[in-house]
Amino acid sequence: MATDIKLGWDVEALNKAYRQGYMAGEMGMDKTRCPYRGEVIIAAWEAGWDDAGQARKQRPQQDDDLFSRIA
Repeated sequence: MATDIKLGWDVEALNKAYRQGYMAGEMGMDKTRCPYRGEVIIAAWEAGWDDAGQARKQRPQQDDDLFSRIA
């Protein structure tokens, strides 16, 4: 597996950061709440966050009323 020792990240870590950023974006978490340090891993998290935001914009608006979802 490719690992950059001096930067402390590998492909799996970048994928994990992306997935976590995507979930954070889906939940509406603020982008400034990224838990990572280091430019590359932060960029992966932010890419996931941005992709979640784009996906949310493309979905039809849903009513948050519980009764309308179960009716």
